[in-house]
Parts: sequence; structure tokens; C-alpha cells
Amino acid sequence: MLTDVIQGVLERGPWGAFVALIDVSALAYLIYHLVKALRGTRAAPAFFGVSLVALMYVAAGWAGLTTLHYVLGVVAPYTPIALLILFPSEIRSMLRGMALHIASLFRTTKTQHEYEDIVFAISQLSAGRVGALIVIERETGLKTFVQSGVALDARLSSDLLVSIFQRSTPLHDGGVIIQKQKIAAAACFLPLTTNPGLVSTLGTRHRAAIGVTEESDALALAVSETDGRISIAAGGDIERGVSIDRLRLEMVRMMGPVVSAPRGEPVQLSSEPSSSGAKAITEN
Repeated sequence: MLTDVIQGVLERGPWGAFVALIDVSALAYLIYHLVKALRGTRAAPAFFGVSLVALMYVAAGWAGLTTLHYVLGVVAPYTPIALLILFPSEIRSMLRGMALHIASLFRTTKTQHEYEDIVFAISQLSAGRVGALIVIERETGLKTFVQSGVALDARLSSDLLVSIFQRSTPLHDGGVIIQKQKIAAAACFLPLTTNPGLVSTLGTRHRAAIGVTEESDALALAVSETDGRISIAAGGDIERGVSIDRLRLEMVRMMGPVVSAPRGEPVQLSSEPSSSGAKAITEN
């Protein structure tokens, strides 16, 4: 097969080489996003099994094992349908990652964000050991999750964020979703991660923070009510025990520059990494 490809490239000249390069690059791009989406998920063993069956099919044809080659050839066309039924969320994650990556290539300007109010609110909640979960919308819309909570459509304010998560308020359970510098909704129901490596070590709030970032490109910030530790979740991963400076740096890195600091104060950015930025370990 490889010999036929090389021969075809040589026969078609430079144009054939260019087409072959595009062909291989597109395939590598698809494989990269597939592996990225499947890494650490329950679909990874199934993908390995499918790859093994494909190798057996090729090896059976090469070795002349006609019966095995025929049986695998009959089963193979139904494999993609089975994968679509068994692992829809992983496939959605792969397609979403590809779409967002392609869209970022054509984006000429970056949206500026005003989020010092969020940082200030997180610092207050952490100091008071008040549990909180704040989700910041980026490119992927969170309308479905917004509709699951109580609509607010309020101007972004650190005082309002702190008030929402007080234990005496009816909105403190669930997550707050921020859209375009507004608090869109509170007490939102968010999907919980099913990653087997995290389910047994994290509480509901942090599992929800990871879950919503598995379903979208949102940035989720969580505060533990047990010890006040701050966590950042993005892309299905979580970093625990971050400092306020580390939090601000991560928001600048992921969401763009700050428009202006509240109360006329300059934003101080520390370049020192957090010494406690460990990945998910334990949780209340």
C-alpha cells in the first residue's frame, strides 16, 4: 500500500507530492484530536481495541488467513456506528476541539475581559472558606446550563458574587455562569465528570467544575468550603491549591488582557508560579 502511494506521488510530480502532503497532514490532524479527546477517558481502551482489530485485519490479509480476514472485513463497517452509540460525549469533545482550533486560526482580534471582580470575589470566598463554583463562558455557548439555573442577567460585581454563595442564600448551591461581563444565572446544574481517576478523589463541586470544561471550553473556578483552597478547571483538567496571583495569571493567559482594574487600582501580576499548583488529589 505504501509503495503504491509513493509510486502515485512520483507519477503525478510536484502536484502529487503536494496533494499527498495535504492528505497525510489532514489525517495526522484528525488522529491528534482523536487521541487528545480520548486521553484519560473510558473510551481509550475501546479505541485501543479497535486499533488492534484493524491491525489484525491487515495482518490476516498479509498472512493469507482468508477466514479471519473475511470475518473482520464483515464486522469492520459496523464499528464506527458502535463507537458513535457507546461514546457520544468523547466524539463531541473531539469535534468541538477541532472546530474551536480552526476558528482560532481565523480570529484576528482577541476579546478583552474585565475580571478583577471575579478574582476579588474568589479571594474573599477563599478567605472565608465559603464554597463556590464560578463558570466563565468563552467561545462555546453555555445556554443549556444557564437555563437550568435562576436567571439573573446582572452586572458583574464582586459583592454580588460573594453574596450569592453565602450559605444563608437560596442560590448558593450549584454554579454561577458569567457571560460577556454579566452574571447570567446562579444555582445552575452542571454535568459531573465521569473520569474514573477523579471520581473517587473529588467532591461534587470540583467534579462539576471539571465536567463543564469537558463539555465546553469554559473556565471554571472552584473554592473548597473545607479549607478555602482555590482550583482552576479547563479542558477537563483541574489545578488545585492555586494562589490569587496564580489565578490572575491563568485568567490573563486563557482569556486575554484585563480592560481595567476596579476601583482605579493597577493590576499587579506576579510571575512566580504557585508552589501548590498540584493536579487533582483530594477534596471534600
